[in-house]
Amino acid sequence: MERDTVVKEVVEAPKIFSHDIRTQIDEMGSQLRAEIQDTANQLRAEMQDTANQLRAEMQQFRAEVNERFDRLDQKFAGLRVELTETQETVHFLASKTIQHEKKLHHLAKQLEFIR
Repeated sequence: MERDTVVKEVVEAPKIFSHDIRTQIDEMGSQLRAEIQDTANQLRAEMQDTANQLRAEMQQFRAEVNERFDRLDQKFAGLRVELTETQETVHFLASKTIQHEKKLHHLAKQLEFIR
């Protein structure tokens, strides 16, 4: 009977060993899946943070660009006003110059007539 017991134990030992190995492999698989899930979650969080930072920087950049364009618009508006005023002044001076030339021609004719 002892021999049967020894044979049963010898036959049973690989089964127990393979069961232990399967259990360890299953545990390692579960641990690996958990680590992969944790890494994926960390990666998602980092990507979300990066996306949020990029959005914030883009908004800041847009605000700066808009501010600069607003300043340029104001400068151009001021330049338009100055240009319009300069054109009006030039027209006024040109008309006065023509008036004076007419007077000078008239006076020149009178001087020729007097002589």
